[in-house]
Amino acid sequence: MSEQIQQCPVSHTDYRSTTAPAGHYDLLDREREASRYHFSDTTERGFWMLTRYDDVLKGFQNPDTFTNDVTSALNPERGIDLLPQQLGGEEHARLRRVVNPYFSPAAVRRMEPFATARCVELIEELRPLGRCDFVAEFAIRYPTDVFLDLLGLPTSDGAFFVPWVEDVFGGIFTGDAERARSASANITDYFDARVRERRRNPLDPAVDLVSRLVQARRGADEEPLTHDEILTVCLTLTMAGLDTTRSALGYMFWHLARHDDDRATLIGDPDAVPAAVEEFIRLYPLVIQAGREVSRPVELDGLRLDAGEVVWLGIGSANRDPRKFPEPGTFRLGRKGVNQHLGFGAGPHRCLGMHLARVELAIVLREWHRRIPHYRIASDAPLVERGSQLTLMSLPLEWDA
Repeated sequence: MSEQIQQCPVSHTDYRSTTAPAGHYDLLDREREASRYHFSDTTERGFWMLTRYDDVLKGFQNPDTFTNDVTSALNPERGIDLLPQQLGGEEHARLRRVVNPYFSPAAVRRMEPFATARCVELIEELRPLGRCDFVAEFAIRYPTDVFLDLLGLPTSDGAFFVPWVEDVFGGIFTGDAERARSASANITDYFDARVRERRRNPLDPAVDLVSRLVQARRGADEEPLTHDEILTVCLTLTMAGLDTTRSALGYMFWHLARHDDDRATLIGDPDAVPAAVEEFIRLYPLVIQAGREVSRPVELDGLRLDAGEVVWLGIGSANRDPRKFPEPGTFRLGRKGVNQHLGFGAGPHRCLGMHLARVELAIVLREWHRRIPHYRIASDAPLVERGSQLTLMSLPLEWDA
């Protein structure tokens, strides 16, 4: 152990473990307030933890030093390629330019009527039942259907797509690598067939993302994306968009089922929904960390990092840093500067789908509370929060049908 590590608090907290709901946030809060920096010994390589808002923001804004050669401090040796996340510099920018138009505010506005209609359909399926597992029966189905529509694919494919997505994330975060690989192969085969079909019969690339990927050109030589690159982009969008939206919905409705006053505010004032979405993303940042690898020696106000070391950019602790957000553990509508949260990251790798996520979450908050305004957690059984990328494994809700 180096002299610097001996002088720095060492964290033995394994953030891949399960806890009770919000248990990981409590652990993060304690470590952030105990020390500005930690060294974690919970992985083979170990990693330096930046826990406070200003330090985390600087890390995101300095991609030349804090590179995407590592994207998760908890899993630095990537088992699945991610594009464009794992790219840097101009290579990253070129591929972002290909996919950005499909996730722009204008593109999201075009798909909003479908997203609203599909949300209402799913709610109306559940409403007469008087109960559901919100996570399994709504929160994963809804973003999957919207995602398929966004890609120009039939939403009826969600019937088999949802179980694959569940198996991918269940395998990744529970350590069942074979389960994750098998489901990932199914999703890749699915996109392989769709890409080959678009090569034979392309649709309008202005509205069909798979067609755009097939026709896209990049760089001065205007080279097309390879077939494998297109498949990787499609798989990455699946990985990045579905579990995160499902997880965010779970925390929002877990909170609202337990805080009648906050729920009453949204029922009575639907115009407050966009502000509520931002505060929920700040308060429950389910992506609690982004990993980075140091490209060159750097000094961070007392912390010396060498090339090749892994750094944890602590989104979960930064969003609850009282130096930035007063009373950070409290849900507060109208919070000053709430949109400065790091729930979507920052810098050139800021979340591609942040506009879509905001709209999806706002649609659900509005449409659900128009139809099922009063609900409660249906069971006294302990709820479980998955580690790594946080989610509630289930959320049984009930209401008067």
